[in-house]
Amino acid sequence: MRRREFIALLGGAAVALPRVVCAQQPMPVIVFFNSGPPSTHVKNVAAFRNGLKEAGLVEGQNLAIEFVWAENRFDGLETLAAEVIARRPSVIVSNTLAAIRAKSSTTAIPIVFTTGSDPIRDGLVTSLNRPGGNVTGVVFITGTVGGKRLELLRQFVPTAGTIAMLVNPGTAESDAERAEVQAAAQTVGQQIRIVEIRNTAEIETAVAAAVAAGAGALLIGTGTFWFNNRVPIVESATRHAIPAMYSLREYVEAGGLMSYGASISDAFRQAGLYTGRILKGEKPGDLPVIQSIKFELMINLKTAKTLGLQFHPQLLATADEVIE
Repeated sequence: MRRREFIALLGGAAVALPRVVCAQQPMPVIVFFNSGPPSTHVKNVAAFRNGLKEAGLVEGQNLAIEFVWAENRFDGLETLAAEVIARRPSVIVSNTLAAIRAKSSTTAIPIVFTTGSDPIRDGLVTSLNRPGGNVTGVVFITGTVGGKRLELLRQFVPTAGTIAMLVNPGTAESDAERAEVQAAAQTVGQQIRIVEIRNTAEIETAVAAAVAAGAGALLIGTGTFWFNNRVPIVESATRHAIPAMYSLREYVEAGGLMSYGASISDAFRQAGLYTGRILKGEKPGDLPVIQSIKFELMINLKTAKTLGLQFHPQLLATADEVIE
């Protein structure tokens, strides 16, 4: 927009002077495009803003942020991506599924992703060190530590003869994680029961069936589906009084028993830093994809007591944080 100031001389006869036009530079606009609902990303949005602040950018002062949420309606992502591109933002910040749709719609607008998947396999970048094109981002490792989560779950719940692994099928990440857990279970002689869940409505029925079949613990798969449905799955596990291991601390904060995985909030903070660097002139294709290597074991002691579990002090001492 342009703001015009009209200046006139004081005096008897009015003298017309040239109009002075003060051009106000428009603030860059970031579109935060996410396949989930806003309620599940409050902490991540705050972390993203913190990353921007570290880069010297503050919403409302020197940039604007617009939010576009798919609310888990994945079939509408393509339409939403087209609407996002039509806004011609300075940068698009997306999670995995939204980033894939955005990338297929533009090769010009910079995209910064956060993902727990493999960005090369998903077609987001061709290289981690030199992604090229208009896309870069942050990877928080989740699916590739399924075997470690199984190991920890067995340590904390050694009486579980059978462990049910709940997976949301249909993605390469889910298939890879399932294969890793099954291989790890075979190595140590652990009985694993795979339970596929395709939508939120199946969660309660599947957990009840796993318990009825004799499962002594649950291992929850990784991915956007589970993260966006962390409240229903935690509530169902608690309702059926079955111990469960999750992939991220957000599940434990929602009442889950324990989790082991990378810090997703820190990934969003780093995405904020990358967004700031791009707004200051750096090209996304020149920014290496960041791989998060910080892992944390979280335990909800209150939930453990509700389930009647007593953990040995030495086991509790291995946790990075215990919620009481």
